Amino acid sequence: MTSEKPGEKNIHDLLRKAQEPARIAEKLHAYYRGKMSTLPKCAVRDVDDFSIWYTPGVAAPCRAIHETPDKVYSLTNKGNTIAVISDGSRVLGLGNIGPEAGLPVMEGKCLLFKYLGGVDAVPIMLDIETPEDFIETVLRLQPSFGGINLEDISQPKCFTILEELREKAHIPVWHDDQQGTATVTLAGLMNALKVVGKKKENVRIVFIGAGAAGVACARLIFAWGVDPAQSRVVDAIGILGRHRKDFAEGTPAWRLCQITNPEGLQGGIPEALQGADVVIAYSTPGPGVILPEWIESMTKDPIVFACANPVPEIWPWEAKAAGAAVVATGRSDFPNQVNNSLSFPGIFRGVLDVRARSISDEMCFSAAQALAEAAAEDLDEDHILPEMTEAAIYPLQAAAVGLKAQEQGLARVRMSRDDLLDHAMHMVGAAQSATDVLMTEGCIPPMPED
Repeated sequence: MTSEKPGEKNIHDLLRKAQEPARIAEKLHAYYRGKMSTLPKCAVRDVDDFSIWYTPGVAAPCRAIHETPDKVYSLTNKGNTIAVISDGSRVLGLGNIGPEAGLPVMEGKCLLFKYLGGVDAVPIMLDIETPEDFIETVLRLQPSFGGINLEDISQPKCFTILEELREKAHIPVWHDDQQGTATVTLAGLMNALKVVGKKKENVRIVFIGAGAAGVACARLIFAWGVDPAQSRVVDAIGILGRHRKDFAEGTPAWRLCQITNPEGLQGGIPEALQGADVVIAYSTPGPGVILPEWIESMTKDPIVFACANPVPEIWPWEAKAAGAAVVATGRSDFPNQVNNSLSFPGIFRGVLDVRARSISDEMCFSAAQALAEAAAEDLDEDHILPEMTEAAIYPLQAAAVGLKAQEQGLARVRMSRDDLLDHAMHMVGAAQSATDVLMTEGCIPPMPED
């Protein structure tokens, strides 16, 4: 990986490489007919065992749960099962493609949950129009699941759905596009600030994009200790502030207008970036959304998170040439990839293991800190985050989240850090070993030649 400026041919190669997975994806999805299946976790020696696992033996655990409802966690797989729920209204970069078309994405998320976190996840697509119906449906699904992962829901309803479900549900509800993105971004920011020697209390951050990711990043980073009064948020119209009258009172963007940009600065991205220490962009794919001369107007050693996919708002080599000390993107072929997959499997592992009632900001801070510390040994301007291949990051986050949930009184089960680490390592290892065995035995056929 390099941030040096490539030639025109290499830029075309980068774009071609980014498009390569999409070229073969439909063929492979058709070959496997999806990505997830259901397999037993109990021993089946012969058909007589079905009298234990089903009727008549199953009546005993049913009666036990009826008498003591909490036993559902010890007598069923509820405690390791989550639902990945979407309505397909804002899928990846595809937009509102509907529930059926969004199903491959949710299956993929379930695959990541299982392989990286040992979490059993079920994709559920809802053919629902209103936030109220969405919320009511999710609440009615609670008996079957230990947690809910919301995914690919358009704004502004994604904010309403998450807020109400976090308030009303008795199992943890998480929106990865919001909280997952914000957690990994925060981890990267923690280390980027260390690299340039700046303190969170003193930095001025500009957030470009006021969608689900941008708003969540701003909210979590402000809650972590960055001063919102020193920060700016820019959407497609311009800089947010009290002068903006185009947001309904109480909405997330309206709230940001009340706490950022107190001097009422107006304009767009170039005006907002002047004198800033950090820019965090989740906006329109580039290049050219952020120009090099705007980076030059920032303070010494600026930090640039250009996270639009598949092409960042500014190429990393352009940002570096303009003076950026640290550059992160959403791509794996550049240094410092900001990827939700670094965090959500480990966070849910910890949440499920202590049977947390919800996922608090403080639990996200703990996960971000664990993720940031995992990169400490190799920390420099091109290594502010671990990579997905570093399997230890998921149990470390699980343990940090589980401990924080207990500290906050949100856990139904108490576990030590060592027990949390051991259990998470076992669950992740078992999921990956099972996949290896299924491939070795031919239960998962090998990929066809391209």
